[in-house]
Amino acid sequence: MTETPSSAFAAMAANDAAPPPLDRARDALFLDFDGTLAPLQDDPDTVWLPTGGDYTLQALSQALDGALAVVSGRDIRDLDRRIPGALWRAGGHGCDICAPGRHPSAWQPPAPDPLYQAVYALAAETQGARLESKGPILAIHYRANRTAGPALGAALAAMVADHPSYALQAGKCVYELKPAGASKARAVERLMAMPAFAGRRPVMIGDDVTDEDGMRAAIGLAGRAIKVGPGDSLATARLENPAHVWTWLEAQLP
Repeated sequence: MTETPSSAFAAMAANDAAPPPLDRARDALFLDFDGTLAPLQDDPDTVWLPTGGDYTLQALSQALDGALAVVSGRDIRDLDRRIPGALWRAGGHGCDICAPGRHPSAWQPPAPDPLYQAVYALAAETQGARLESKGPILAIHYRANRTAGPALGAALAAMVADHPSYALQAGKCVYELKPAGASKARAVERLMAMPAFAGRRPVMIGDDVTDEDGMRAAIGLAGRAIKVGPGDSLATARLENPAHVWTWLEAQLP
């Protein structure tokens, strides 16, 4: 997974600091999944933790007295298959949270049918687009046809305008239609109110636009944020790619 730093990344990250170590007695750690713990793939079904990653996360969670959570836009049922059940897992941009030792219900409420049908038809007629239904959240991936992005975004914005309980959010080659209140900020705030996290300083690590909400919440709660990869961010510390994330995580172990 080792990558050579690109000149573009080096230029964009020139003013960013290396992440400081965790204070295991005081910090709580929030980790994005796709693009942070594992490289992005054209097919999200092929994304898994690297070999030994489950052990590292569980060992670090123990070192933090349980104050570690994986916070993802994925359906909680999908995330539950990819992340050890001994960890806190937040899926659906904060819609669903599973405590260690618990697993999600097999049923999740779907998106409104008129919205689903419209998005399904749009994905079907767009070459290279793929619809992913994540309970109440609908995601259209277009990594296989990146030129389709502007047209998809415009069409989806028009659709969501007819559904005020939903919001449209853009990510890396993906658009997501999600309940208006769903965000990684919500997940961080909910988790920080729980006993395992209460009184600690949140540290949010992520790579995408959706993670900026979680970073904003962490900073607002007197914590900090770490950006993975290039791009503008609220974070002032940066790691280049998922391989470097794992190197940093392993360095936090006792």
